Amino acid sequence: MSSYEENESKFMRKAKENPFVPVGMAGFFAIVGYRLLKMKSRGDTKMSLHLIHMRVAAQGFVVGAMTIGVLYSMYKDYIVKPREQQNAAQHK
Repeated sequence: MSSYEENESKFMRKAKENPFVPVGMAGFFAIVGYRLLKMKSRGDTKMSLHLIHMRVAAQGFVVGAMTIGVLYSMYKDYIVKPREQQNAAQHK
């Protein structure tokens, strides 16, 4: 039971550090689920082409979420932290 709690708290800690990872995962599963439901009405499109489009859309969402996460992290590290350090140095 304690290992489960440790894993859950580890996931929550990682999610708080990188909030775009769970967003990317949720988007990936949402796109795959939607495209699987849409597969019934794909018309005369080949199955392989439909699956390729689903994979590209899901991967594109994940890569976009990762890119936004990296940009957010860089913003916090290189813009917000130096401002806080500069403000703290001025108040001393």
